Amino acid sequence: MAFASLATNTTEAFVTLATNDDYSLGALVLGYSLREATTSKKLHCMITEQVTTPVREQLQRVYDDVSIVDVLASNDEANLALIGRPDLALAFTKLNCWRLTQYSKAVFLDADTLVLRNVDELFEREEFSAAPDIGWPDFFNSGVFVYRPNEETYRALLHKATTEGSFDGADQGLLNSFFSGWREASSAFRLSFIYNVTGGIFYTYAAAYKKLRDQVKIVHFIGTQKPWRGGVGIQMPEFAQIWHRIYERHVAGTVPGSSGTETIAESRSRWEQGRPDFTGKDAFAEIQEALMKNLQ
Repeated sequence: MAFASLATNTTEAFVTLATNDDYSLGALVLGYSLREATTSKKLHCMITEQVTTPVREQLQRVYDDVSIVDVLASNDEANLALIGRPDLALAFTKLNCWRLTQYSKAVFLDADTLVLRNVDELFEREEFSAAPDIGWPDFFNSGVFVYRPNEETYRALLHKATTEGSFDGADQGLLNSFFSGWREASSAFRLSFIYNVTGGIFYTYAAAYKKLRDQVKIVHFIGTQKPWRGGVGIQMPEFAQIWHRIYERHVAGTVPGSSGTETIAESRSRWEQGRPDFTGKDAFAEIQEALMKNLQ
């Protein structure tokens, strides 16, 4: 099912990035979640050459524009190992979003985010607006941010990346260093947590979640466990089920391998029925790896 674009403001856009077919599954659900939230903004998905043609065609069904960008790697194995995220080696590719100068303003959303309701009001904010990171609130989380595309900003970011690198080996460390005045800036640049709700086994404020859960607008599935991968330790299962409902409605079966994605409920049901996949993602090594990552 393809959505007709409701964009009435073609100079502003929600932007995301898919570096491969795996993350494209997240980008597809993100795009459909924005459509279901009836956004009036354009949708733009940046991809790399690693995204295959069948997947590109599906992305073009939900996004107004799909553009191919160059891969930018951090080549910082030490810092990526420090945060336990070697999978973020290509995170600098996100910097290409500043090159989309056909837009006067944009909101970047990681492909592992999910929009629960309309968030067009984010475009009332200025560069650089973001929500605090729950791991260290003096820094912002770079999964959701408001910015203004600009070639000079892109070149300055690229220069900083190549000369100084990133303190975490990924885009979040680089962007926090570049926009270092964010912490001291006015509250106008600090997005509410409801626009970037992250969670995990390491920290949960259950009382706040109970009180404010109905106000959550954007969910961010941080970490290595993603809704499209299933597995052990998935965060926020309630929101993961919403992700899977959108996935089943619009994505399942449309791209190679997509019909095999298992929901959290299906995974739990197999275990309850005594049918774990001991040769696959339920293997002891997989479970042990997930536990160790969560403990770290």
